[in-house]
Amino acid sequence: MNVNEATLSRLVELFRERRILLPTFAQLRDPQSVPEKIKRRLKNVGLWDVDPVNLFRITWKNQPVERGGLFNQGNWIEFPPALTGVDTRIIGLLGKFFPTGAHKVGAAFGCLVPKLVSGEFDPTRHKAVWPSTGNFCRGGAFDSALVGCTAVAILPEEMSRERFAWLKEIGAEVIPTPGCESNVKEIYDKCWEIRRTRPDCVIFNQFEEFGNAAWHYHVTGKTIQEIFNELSNDSPPLQGGVRGGSSLRLAGYVSATGSAGTIAAGDYLRTVHPQVRVVATEALQCPTLYQLGFGGHRIEGIGDKHVPWIHNVRNTDMVAAIDDEQCLALFRLFNDPAGQTLLNHRISDDIIHQLPLVGISGICNLVAAIKAAKYYDMDGRDVIFTCLTDSAGLYASRLEELAAQHGRYTPERAAYDQARYLDGIVTDHLRELTYQDRKALHNFKYFTWVEQQGRTADELRELWQPEFWDRTFAQVDEWDKQIEAFNERTGVLNLI
Repeated sequence: MNVNEATLSRLVELFRERRILLPTFAQLRDPQSVPEKIKRRLKNVGLWDVDPVNLFRITWKNQPVERGGLFNQGNWIEFPPALTGVDTRIIGLLGKFFPTGAHKVGAAFGCLVPKLVSGEFDPTRHKAVWPSTGNFCRGGAFDSALVGCTAVAILPEEMSRERFAWLKEIGAEVIPTPGCESNVKEIYDKCWEIRRTRPDCVIFNQFEEFGNAAWHYHVTGKTIQEIFNELSNDSPPLQGGVRGGSSLRLAGYVSATGSAGTIAAGDYLRTVHPQVRVVATEALQCPTLYQLGFGGHRIEGIGDKHVPWIHNVRNTDMVAAIDDEQCLALFRLFNDPAGQTLLNHRISDDIIHQLPLVGISGICNLVAAIKAAKYYDMDGRDVIFTCLTDSAGLYASRLEELAAQHGRYTPERAAYDQARYLDGIVTDHLRELTYQDRKALHNFKYFTWVEQQGRTADELRELWQPEFWDRTFAQVDEWDKQIEAFNERTGVLNLI
């Protein structure tokens, strides 16, 4: 990294004054290594409190409590065969227990911290701009508040009311852009306007910032591997005394393609499990990877009519296009009392109580995981992982809107939705990618990134090479060294 020493010196003084200590990626991956002084402070801080110590809660391993919790081995839900209709073990990591209630706070940190410790971003002079379709700008606004700078959130005007209300509450400048979830071009246009007219702003574009993908590669990917190891060790013995764990296979990883940060966990998993199937999901109403298509849709957080710069398409095996109507119908089924009563005939109370932990894009990932399990003939030895970015708590207004549009959710409607959208899941709208398919999707980036966003054709060609991604993900080791050096200069740990 190019280090701006003058800015870095100011930041050292600022962070010392504000008692801000930065976590390393290694500590976010393994929070048990967090200093004891930090753990003692966390016992008196709420999960969403605007306190710099909450930088250390940007991890999958927070205890699931609102205040005073420390760390565990991860929060996840296993969807039982009685719900999914397949024997394959489908595991979803829970994003609800991050600060802000969504894992995007980690992606934002991955983009922000390299620029902080190199002096490229100065909270005393710069505003942090977070272009997003919802959760990323929430995470960015939260991270900005923790380090003491003003956030500028750019997001489509049709996103949920909860997003706008919370952003204003935390003090972010909010810029709505025309359209819905898939109208990202309008967000990019606003970013170019800001570049021209507001020199005090630094743009953290999740769609092209490799810190986003790197955070998921090292934190999300390795957390999944740890959970898989735990499942393998806990599996009961099979006939003949062989442990069930020895026969478990990490067979699939399913991720929606919003910014393409989360899917980078699949890059890590392939280094450990070469045969893993990496499945990218998007809305059927905006089938960009599925058939170079376009359109508006209602699955907030995914599918934006282009291929993100940071998507390593070469590492994607399949595309699953999921109907947004299916996701919203299952969202009602999982959260309305009529739907939960119906499901209680087939799954336990414990699982029913966990279903509201799954947001709309999480349901999209669940449907795609079921489709992948059926398509690839997976069985009880196979495990598919996915990420549940957020929870139903961020979409209460959507449930109200659905009730207003379709009326009260009745037992009859719940039975229909279960039969059609859950029990009726089949292997339609799947595209298994050949080598040439992947290269074609990679080349499709040209029209957004070279023609519109200032990248070069040579940069695009370099992005196709596996060595590029090896170097990119390896940067985190250097970032951690710089974070540690920065913290040592501030001396904050000794001042706490």
